[in-house]
Amino acid sequence: MLRKQAAGMGVTLALVLAAIPAVAQATAEPPNPYTQAQQEHSAVSDPDPKLVEAVSRDLGITADQAEVRLVNEAAAAQVESLYAGKLGASFAGLWVSGPTATLSIATTSTAQLQTIRDLGGTPILVADPLTTLEGVKARLDSLKLPRGVASWFVDVRANKVVVLTRDVGRTQLFIDASGVDTGKVLVQSTTERPVPYYDVRGGDAYYIGSGSRCSVGFPVQRAGSQGGFVTAGHCGSTGQTTTGYNRVAQGTFRGSSFPGNDYAWVEVNSQWTPTRLVNAYSAGLITITGSTQAAVGSSICRSGSTTQYHCGTIGQHGTSVTYPQGTVSGVTRTSVCAEPGDSGGSFFSGSQAQGVTSGGSGNCSSGGTTYHQPVNEILQTYGLSLVSTGGPTSSPTSSPTGSPPGGTWAPYTAYAVGSTVTYGGASYRCIQAHTSLPGWEPSNVPALWQRL
Repeated sequence: MLRKQAAGMGVTLALVLAAIPAVAQATAEPPNPYTQAQQEHSAVSDPDPKLVEAVSRDLGITADQAEVRLVNEAAAAQVESLYAGKLGASFAGLWVSGPTATLSIATTSTAQLQTIRDLGGTPILVADPLTTLEGVKARLDSLKLPRGVASWFVDVRANKVVVLTRDVGRTQLFIDASGVDTGKVLVQSTTERPVPYYDVRGGDAYYIGSGSRCSVGFPVQRAGSQGGFVTAGHCGSTGQTTTGYNRVAQGTFRGSSFPGNDYAWVEVNSQWTPTRLVNAYSAGLITITGSTQAAVGSSICRSGSTTQYHCGTIGQHGTSVTYPQGTVSGVTRTSVCAEPGDSGGSFFSGSQAQGVTSGGSGNCSSGGTTYHQPVNEILQTYGLSLVSTGGPTSSPTSSPTGSPPGGTWAPYTAYAVGSTVTYGGASYRCIQAHTSLPGWEPSNVPALWQRL
């Protein structure tokens, strides 16, 4: 529940109630939808302290303000579509602002100002309704805007369609000649150069130059670099470039040794973020927490981009194996199967990294023997360390069907208020619209989910 501190000890639950219009209390009428939503969310809100800490830190507000803000944001998300319907053609957008997320509602009609107050929001009178601005935005979407334009959007607070560009003059000339109502468009300068971001995960495919494919071993970090991943040395030579599983430019081999050894490391560019995750395909994402070598006879699993996820046992450490290119020493012999393209991929026991796929014999139809280059030797050779952030705190359980572990809830999924999921044998209802992340399982974040 929200903390209730004594007077003078910061913002309290009273801040939530302060947004309730006095007229509703004075007339003893039922609360308006926004007030009702506030009360519902404050009654069930018990936000994860880590979430409160993060919001407080990054928004520059107190922990108490952060707790109130989470309630008010959830309430605003719940009523937005309802209020848009009530105001009809005059609706010009809804937003929250200030430390505790005060609700503002824009309209083009002076006759609707009191209606907005009755609905629990601060009325803002503007020139253009939301539908008009969305039409202008749609027109821009249909055009090929000049180079240098970074993004464009309807800004409900400015009541304009904003175009962000690195070349204001050229962009303004284009807008003027496009037939768009320039009075509804605001061209602003920006230094932004947007690019998509991708995660580096063990087991994912990557490509060397314009040719062969291998698999990521383990994401790593190194002082003074962007970080990257370790992989097999026979996959590429120092200086060769790589692209990711999606063929987007990814990185450069900074070191490689083969034969004798079979290891390498690739430094990635700023579009790629190393994580501590291994893509175990049907088993979900595995979180790697260390690199303690497992004993002979232990179970061990491997992930690679050709045959995906397979397990076996450790036969021997310190093995020497002869390939057509020469002998590699110090590898570990396992009963796990692999096939071409799996090279470089992750070998792990539980949450402990073991090594990168080197080579072997057989296949995943009839079975085989596969060798891995121990990861600790690679880390020591190149002065690397495994990534310690970027995943959930515990590994998911295996799911042969490929469905998310624990129920229907899944990370990286957009949930609307009222959505229901199952997790850990229980059912939950979404009480705050959000896009889920690893670690935000319904049982962990009661500010987002209500157990049914």
